[in-house]
Amino acid sequence: MTVAIPQTYTAINETGCCARPNVEPWDRTTIEFKNRKFIRLHTRSMMFIPLNMSDIMTELQEIAEGAKATMPPQEAMVLSRDLTPWRAEQLYAVSKVVEGADNVTIDGKFASIVFEGDYSKAKNWFDDMVEYASELGSKSEEIYFFYTTCPKCAEHYGKNYVVGLAKLSTN
Repeated sequence: MTVAIPQTYTAINETGCCARPNVEPWDRTTIEFKNRKFIRLHTRSMMFIPLNMSDIMTELQEIAEGAKATMPPQEAMVLSRDLTPWRAEQLYAVSKVVEGADNVTIDGKFASIVFEGDYSKAKNWFDDMVEYASELGSKSEEIYFFYTTCPKCAEHYGKNYVVGLAKLSTN
């Protein structure tokens, strides 16, 4: 069964930063993105380890806020995808096209699994996403990770939930 993008966050926000995530609706399901708008910046990496993530996240947020294009808190989302061992893209969900920004629109069905743990497990998560897409009878065209909280909030809440999303092929 394919579902629309679920609300990720609860009304509980103990940190003043990231609300407590509710990831259950994301686990082992298929999510459909319809004309979902993002702005994109790239991070530098060293063998898939991001080097300037904090600066890029701050810049994406400032661009969205400056354009009055931020999403409601329950729909906030940043998707990360490694392009090479040296570069990754960061897609920040926005409510409208942002003039002057690198705008990206995502459509399609995505296999979704919730993981818990730190970034060091991402290689295993990637493999799990490829396998899950295969179980659904599809090849994964693109794999993104949605880190539901910043590192400080993950530490506060005691869980670092990460949603893996594998775009399913249409043939």
